[in-house]
Amino acid sequence: MVALKDDERIDFLLAEENMRIIQSKEVFAFSIDAVLLARFTSVPITRGKILDLCTGNGVIPLFLSRRSQVKITGVEIQERLYDMAVRNIELNQLDDQLEMIHGDLKDMPQALGNGRYDQVTCNPPYFPTPKTDKRNVNEHLAIARHEIYCSLEDVVRACSRLCKSGGKVSMVHRPGRMIDIISLFRKYRLEPKRIQLVYPKKGKEANVLLIEADRDGNPDLKVLPPLYTHDGNGDYSQEFREILYGN
Repeated sequence: MVALKDDERIDFLLAEENMRIIQSKEVFAFSIDAVLLARFTSVPITRGKILDLCTGNGVIPLFLSRRSQVKITGVEIQERLYDMAVRNIELNQLDDQLEMIHGDLKDMPQALGNGRYDQVTCNPPYFPTPKTDKRNVNEHLAIARHEIYCSLEDVVRACSRLCKSGGKVSMVHRPGRMIDIISLFRKYRLEPKRIQLVYPKKGKEANVLLIEADRDGNPDLKVLPPLYTHDGNGDYSQEFREILYGN
């Protein structure tokens, strides 16, 4: 039995009824954004390797393990979250497919080698670093949400270096950073190929951006149909319900 800390609980992993995940509202609980990225991203099925940066408690590798048979590695800088991710692998008996690295994504190209991965995914911190008195008092949440240990450019640079030529990089972020992301992608030889905007409901502004690029790809961007998470009654839309809970 996997040991839990006092503030931790074990949840079902949404549609994956035979999977569980260790979470903590005090330290880290995965968001809808992680679910959307895991569903959106392209994955190699039987050959290749996947790398997930800013992996948190390992939720994206857990989801991707149901879509792919290849080796998946997660990288997390916070020791407490890394420990949760390691125990989540043990909890779901995925030691043969998943592994976790405790480290800084900026160090990974040197540690793991350039151009080693067919797919790199990342759910990075979204917000520029605020002044200390404006940060979340919870250090774990502040690091997850704000660019304290890595900037957007740090993230894109690492993704590009770790991804092999012809491989893919997928990211979830906020729509307000779209131009920054596209500019940085092209600066680091990542050509945007697929974009999808997610809206809380019709008539509202988009609040989630999903983007995927090819390393050294040719220009040819496809904008996917919008995804609405809620219907007019405030309930989950049918499409989003299927993403969360399956058919």
